[in-house]
Amino acid sequence: MSWGVVAVALLTSLSTAASLFMVAAGLTLIFGAMRVINLAHGSLYMYGAFIAATIVGSATGDTFWYALALAPLAVVVLGTLLEVGLMRRVYRADHLVQLLATYGVLLILGDLALQFWGASPLSVSSPRVLSGSLAFQHFTFPAYELFLTGTGVLVGLALWFLLARTSLGWKVRASVEDAELLAVRGTNVKLLYTVVFAIGAFLAGLGGALITPLQGVDTGLGSSIIVAAFVVAVIGGLGSIAGAALGAGIIAVFQMAGALWLPAWEPTSLYVAMIVVLAIKPWGLLGVRDR
Repeated sequence: MSWGVVAVALLTSLSTAASLFMVAAGLTLIFGAMRVINLAHGSLYMYGAFIAATIVGSATGDTFWYALALAPLAVVVLGTLLEVGLMRRVYRADHLVQLLATYGVLLILGDLALQFWGASPLSVSSPRVLSGSLAFQHFTFPAYELFLTGTGVLVGLALWFLLARTSLGWKVRASVEDAELLAVRGTNVKLLYTVVFAIGAFLAGLGGALITPLQGVDTGLGSSIIVAAFVVAVIGGLGSIAGAALGAGIIAVFQMAGALWLPAWEPTSLYVAMIVVLAIKPWGLLGVRDR
């Protein structure tokens, strides 16, 4: 097997990992700030994909960029309603209660999507400017997948800047340590949680919109992505954005290796990666033991 084939497979896996990182980053951001395990996060990803596909399919011309801008914003509205209507009531509940409540929302939103969009998958074409391939010596690589990988890197840098260099990031970190003290100092903690949840929803919607040119959009997206995103978050350490990026990269390498050398085992590669990591570091690579 040539190095060119390995390079193409790795780049393809990294483009998938970039989209997966955005979803996992939103999931782990919400958990890190509020200690809430939100299974409904997968539905936000699915709705981002459906809304983007609908915008592209209902207008003429190259409307992909409009869809990429509008779909995450629509998901932010949906996520905000979910946070205000449900999540505020389970913040202090046991994790099992959180899992059951958000899993119920995942099922409800999946049924609603089935009623709105039907069971037939929707397809989206890549924007014209990214519809071709780039040549690297003796092999080619789709331009859109390179764009997706680059977008994932930019999102990761933006999240780092937000959390490390802004007052909002300071408040998020402070709320993890002592939310009551932060409230005494004048911060509206409820509003802060809503903003964090909205950012997580935006990341899920963006990831869903970006993946539409690479796969069909159907009602199974929510359930499938939340499993993969949760595995990535657990590998990196729940609550760590850098861990989510690292976990997505590890998953990309394992999936690439499985596809090339053990194709029959490729679907289980992410679980193998999780088992190996947790056997060495039970709290994830960059995670810390929960107090």
